[in-house]
Amino acid sequence: MALYLVQHGKNLTKEIDPDQSLSEEGTREVERIGDTAQSYNVLVGAVRHSGKKRAQQTAEIYAQKLGVTDVAEAGGLKALDDPAEFAKTINNGENLMLVGHLPFMERMTSYLTTGSTDYTVFKFQNGGIVCLDKLTESDYWAVMWALMPRIG
Repeated sequence: MALYLVQHGKNLTKEIDPDQSLSEEGTREVERIGDTAQSYNVLVGAVRHSGKKRAQQTAEIYAQKLGVTDVAEAGGLKALDDPAEFAKTINNGENLMLVGHLPFMERMTSYLTTGSTDYTVFKFQNGGIVCLDKLTESDYWAVMWALMPRIG
């Protein structure tokens, strides 16, 4: 099973848009990463998002690019939610994409790979995808690959 963790794309400020929708740049970056993931035949069974507009828009773009029809809001993906609690809900049988916010996504990656939320094991970028895979010999996960809008 693959678990894809995504920080929503770049969004507009509250002053410009109270809902903080994706910006034009954010939309372009998510579409570009989605095209790249599609070219690699990334397989996703379901996409879950936090319900905030920028996360929902990011989730919908990735779902469209990757041919996913199962897209829904899920509790527990907001910035300050507890990764350990959400981890209990992960079904190891399906490839799942989670679209949410920082610091949650970095803390979730830390929790799944080390058992603690105290370490930064990967620095997320808006709109990037981090793929984790469950290690068969343990309760931990490993970072398999990442697609980010910027390198360097």
